Amino acid sequence: MNKLYIGNVSAEATQEDLESVFQQWKIQHSTPFLLKTGYAFVDCPDEKMAMKAIDLISGKAELHGKVLEVEHSVPKRQRSCKLQIRNIPPHMQWEVLDGILAEYGAVQSCEQVNTDTETAVVNVRYGARDQARLAKDKLNGSMMENYTLKVSYIPDETAPTEGGPAGGRKGFSPRGPPRTSSPSSPSQCKPQSDLPLRILVPTQFVGAIIGKEGATIRGITRDTRSKINIHRKENAGAAEKPITIQSTPEGCKNACKTILEIMQKEAAETKFTEEIPLKVLAHNNFVGRLIGKEGRHLKKIEQETGTKITISPLQDLSLYNPERTITVKGTIEACAKAEEEVMKKIRESFESDMVAMNFQSNLIPGLNLNALGLFPSGTQGMAPSVSSLSPPGPYSGCSSYGYSPYGGEGPFWASVLPVSSQSFPGQPESETVQLFIPALAVGAIIGKQGQHIKQLSHLSGASIKIAPAESMDAKQRMVIIVGPPEAQFKAQCRIFSKLKEENFFGPKEEVKLEAHIKVPAFAAGRVIGKGGKTVNELQNLTCAEVVVPRDQTPDENDQVVVKISGHFFACQLAQRKIQEILVQVKRQQQQPPPPPLKSAPAGGQPHASRRK
Repeated sequence: MNKLYIGNVSAEATQEDLESVFQQWKIQHSTPFLLKTGYAFVDCPDEKMAMKAIDLISGKAELHGKVLEVEHSVPKRQRSCKLQIRNIPPHMQWEVLDGILAEYGAVQSCEQVNTDTETAVVNVRYGARDQARLAKDKLNGSMMENYTLKVSYIPDETAPTEGGPAGGRKGFSPRGPPRTSSPSSPSQCKPQSDLPLRILVPTQFVGAIIGKEGATIRGITRDTRSKINIHRKENAGAAEKPITIQSTPEGCKNACKTILEIMQKEAAETKFTEEIPLKVLAHNNFVGRLIGKEGRHLKKIEQETGTKITISPLQDLSLYNPERTITVKGTIEACAKAEEEVMKKIRESFESDMVAMNFQSNLIPGLNLNALGLFPSGTQGMAPSVSSLSPPGPYSGCSSYGYSPYGGEGPFWASVLPVSSQSFPGQPESETVQLFIPALAVGAIIGKQGQHIKQLSHLSGASIKIAPAESMDAKQRMVIIVGPPEAQFKAQCRIFSKLKEENFFGPKEEVKLEAHIKVPAFAAGRVIGKGGKTVNELQNLTCAEVVVPRDQTPDENDQVVVKISGHFFACQLAQRKIQEILVQVKRQQQQPPPPPLKSAPAGGQPHASRRK
C-alpha cells in the first residue's frame, strides 16, 4: 500500500508544487508525480512513508487555496470490503470501537497498524462490499472523543476481478502458472519463524544507545548480527521508548545485555540513582503460559536466574497497547539470562499457536480461530497491534481483547482441536447451555442499559438471557445461552473474558465456571459409561470436572442435567465431546433394527450350508 492518491488538487498546481509540499513535510517518494486534472498519484518507498504522508498532509496541507486530501490509491476492482480508519483516540477501549464498527455489518477482521502517530490506525475487513461502503460513508469525518475519523479504502487483494473469469481474460486461459508473488496466494503465506525481542528503555538513555551519529547502535547491530529499531517517535513525551531487536535468540540476548550495560554506564556518568531494570514487552496472548499454572514457570525462571520478575496488570491493556510489561530486576548478567528464558517460553508459545492456525479446518465448521482473537498478530516486532486474526466483531470472537484470560499451560487451541468437523453435518443444531457466573458480575455482563449483552447476543449469534436470582443472597446467577456450537463458543468465550477483564478473578487465577447442559435421560448412561469409564475419560481428556448427578428426576422433556466445571477451553471440549456422544446415540436410534437370527438346531450349532 505504497501508492497514494492526492485529491482536491488545484488546476493551477504543477508537479513542482506537489514536490515542494512533500519536501516541506519531509515525505520521500520513489516515483515522479502523475498529475491529472484535480488529482494526482505518487509512489512512496514503503508503507510507513505512505502512512506518514496521509497523517501529515491529508486535510492539513494547502496548495493554491485548496486543502489536499491524501489516501491510499486503490484500483476500483480492489475497492471491496477493506477499510483503513485513522485518527482513532489512542485510549479508546476495544469494546467501544468494535461496537461502533459492528453497527454497519459483520466485521471479519480488525488489525491495528503500527504508526508513528499518537492516534491509532486500524485496517478493517467487512463481510460484504455494501457494508464497507456504508461504514466508510458514515464514519469518515465523524467525531469520536474530539478526534475526527478518517476512513478510506485500502487494496483488497482477495476481491474478485470484475469483467471476466478468474482464470484470465474473457475467452482465454491464463498464461503459465500463477505468479508466486501473488499476495492472494495462500501457499505463499508462511508464518514468521522468529519472534523479535521488544524491550522498554528510559527515554533519557536513548541518545546514549544510539551514540554520536548512530555509531553505538551500528556497533551493537554489527557485533550481535541484529536488526535493531528504536521507536523514538512512539508515544511522544513518554518516559520510556520501545526497542525492537530481530535476531537469533543468542543475538537478542547479547544485544539486550549490551544495551543494559550502556544504560548502566550512562546512569553512573549522569548520577542517575534509580535502579534500571530490564523491561520486556510481550503480547498478552503468551503471558498466561509464561506464568504457568500457579506461577510455576515464572518462579522457576526467577530461581534459576536469581532475578525478581513482575508483570504489569491486565488493566494497563488498551486499544493501543495489547502488550504486557515483564520487569526483570537483578544484575546485568542475571537479567540477560532471564531474558533468554522468558523469550524462549514466549517463542515456543508463538510457534505452537502459529502451527495451530493451520489446523483450524479440524475445528467446528465455520469456527475460525483466527477470528477469535486467540492469537496475536504475526506482524514484525509484535508491535502494539490487534491481530489480523481478529473476529467479526468484539464478541463474535473476542478479538478485541487479543489475549486469553484463562491461564493454563497449553496452547489456546489444544483443548478444542480434537473436535471432528464431521460432528455437525449440514446446519448445526441449536444447543442450550446454562452458564453460572458470580452474582456481582451480572452488571458487567449486561452493560449500561443492556448494551453489552445485546451486542454480545447480536454478534455471537446466540440468544443470551440472565435468569432471575433464586434468592436475595444468591452468590451465582444463571446465564442461559441458546445457539449452535459456534455461537456457543463465541458467547461463552466473551463471558469468560469479560469476567477476567473486570477483575472478578485474580491476575494469576484461571477463570473457572460451571456450565449445565441437558441430555435425554436415556442417554445419561452413555455419558457416564460402564462403571463411570466414559465420564472419567472425559475428565482426563478435557481437564474439566464432569458430573452426572445420580437420582435425578427427569424434567418435563425427559432430560437430565450434566454439570461441567473448568476453564473456558476445558468446558468447551467437554461440551463438544458430550454432544458427540448424543449424536452417536441419535444415529443408533435412527438405524433400523437388525433382522432376527434364525434359531439354531438342537446341539446349539447352526447347519453349515452344503454345496450342491
